[in-house]
Parts: sequence; C-alpha cells; structure tokens
Amino acid sequence: MSAEMRMDVRLPIGGMFTFIGGLLVIYGLVSDKAIYSRSLDININLWWGLVMLVFGVLMLVLACKATQEARKAAAQAGGK
Repeated sequence: MSAEMRMDVRLPIGGMFTFIGGLLVIYGLVSDKAIYSRSLDININLWWGLVMLVFGVLMLVLACKATQEARKAAAQAGGK
C-alpha cells in the first residue's frame, strides 16, 4: 500500500475539533453573560472553544504537512 492511499487520522480529528470549537466560540460570543455567573463570570464556552479551535487547526496543519511530505517521498522514490 502506498503512502498516498493511507488516510491520516489527524485529518478527521482536526476537522471535528475545528468545527465544534468554532461552534463553541460563536456561542460564547453571542450568549447571555448571565449564564456564566456560576463559573465566576468566566465565559467557559468561549475559552474552551478557542482551545478546541487551536487544537483542531494544529491537527489539520500537521495532517497537510505529512501528506505533502509523503507525496514528495513517493515522487522521489518513483523518479529513481
């Protein structure tokens, strides 16, 4: 099986975390501030949404980088 045929697990994980993190960020920005009185007025949806968004984007970047490196290696191996 060639390197191009395998799917990097970071791609769906990154997509899922990016999507859910984005939803949480949006909800944290538009939600009523009164619901955060229980959490010491910390907008927990916004902060965890940002954490998930950063993690998801990092996974997507790493997956794309690994795919590019695998294609380079396959092209070099095919050219020899």
